Amino acid sequence: MAFKWRKWNKAIHRDFGYLFFGMVVIYALSGIAINHLDDWNPNYIVTSEEFEIDPPESKPSKAELRKIIEPFDEADNYKSHYFPSDGYVKIFIKDGTIYINLESGNGLIEKTMRRALFREVNYLHYNPIKYWTWFSDIFAGALIILGLTGLLIPRGSNGITKRGAWMAVLGIIIPIIYLFIYFY
Repeated sequence: MAFKWRKWNKAIHRDFGYLFFGMVVIYALSGIAINHLDDWNPNYIVTSEEFEIDPPESKPSKAELRKIIEPFDEADNYKSHYFPSDGYVKIFIKDGTIYINLESGNGLIEKTMRRALFREVNYLHYNPIKYWTWFSDIFAGALIILGLTGLLIPRGSNGITKRGAWMAVLGIIIPIIYLFIYFY
């Protein structure tokens, strides 16, 4: 009885595909997020609100600062403050910061909120613990096997000896061209 390598190839490809489906989605979402770091913060939503107050006559105390931020519903969120330079105060609040120019009265409230889903998948992409790194390495090896077994599944005009060969070569050439342009 001959060894049925095509049957085993399909079975390995199928089962690894099912087993690592979640990891493919996690790394794909995280990869999209990381590719666009200049466009957005994938971990947090940052909101900014400008405001204006009557400038205080002297350096405000903690109680006075709480009164200043009360109209913005932030008095209960007050944590601490400091004066980074003359005429400026930085107030730390729950999930944010308030900056006030004490001379002009101009201020800015910046608040951060965790971005659902992307924050978690990014956390996993950065390999937070040793055991996750091992699992990620196994996944990386499985991707190699998935790629190789996937090459051998189609037959005929779409197989690796015809159209598939051209597609595989193109898939190798594109990154090589990019690397050549980038490094040379």
